Amino acid sequence: MDEVKNNLANVRHTILVLSGKGGVGKSTVATQLALGLKNAGKKVGILDIDLCGPSIPRMVGVEGHDVHQCPQGWVPVYPDPNLAIMSISFLLGNQDDAVVWRGPKKNAMIKQFLTDVVWGELDYLIIDTPPGTSDEHITVVENLQSHNPDGAVLVTTPQAVAVGDVRRELTFCRKTKLRVLGLVENMSGFVCPHCAECSNVFSQGGGESLAKECQVPYLGNIPLDPQLANCSEVGQSFIEAFPSSPSSQAIQRIVQSVLASTSTSQDTT
Repeated sequence: MDEVKNNLANVRHTILVLSGKGGVGKSTVATQLALGLKNAGKKVGILDIDLCGPSIPRMVGVEGHDVHQCPQGWVPVYPDPNLAIMSISFLLGNQDDAVVWRGPKKNAMIKQFLTDVVWGELDYLIIDTPPGTSDEHITVVENLQSHNPDGAVLVTTPQAVAVGDVRRELTFCRKTKLRVLGLVENMSGFVCPHCAECSNVFSQGGGESLAKECQVPYLGNIPLDPQLANCSEVGQSFIEAFPSSPSSQAIQRIVQSVLASTSTSQDTT
């Protein structure tokens, strides 16, 4: 843990992005949060510890890039001077290779990411985690204890099955004493690409109700937008390309909430 503390000494804020299940858009939210913080003038890093399904490199347009070594460790990939990316995707010989590892090897890889990546000075480090509450989550939380992370952003969709899984994620945060910065309801309605009207294709409000029930901040809801999906596929910043979209405006409000929350936490500690 001392190695982690020393390596992340120049990282001011660390945020984990969690979800109870897959398919809720956790990596999309992590990416857009990071890009939004960068647009707010912050220097940001994204650490992708979803070892079996690394998707961050594609979402920021650096898929297939190589990681280089320096005397201090691994140098992350920089698609922008104020954005650094690290993922196991950069270490695979072929992007289609499967990572077939047991728990101990996964844990060792995550610890190496936390101790050997040369992040330099960062305002925010966003850690994109795999779904669930398993080995990877325990490893990253335990190793970050000495660094004192700001907390976690939890992502759900409106359906009851997703909300139920996020309820278990909240229990995980409480058991590990990880502060919950807030909950985001993703895929909340559908934005028509022609008239920009938002319709509720699924249910609505499950995330907000859970936040109230569990007394954690509700950061907002992000409607489905085909343009957001397209931007993620080609590695383009959605909030820069479509700033007037309701989904883009929702993301920007979430970014502002996270900025306010982490600023307050830093001032009071």
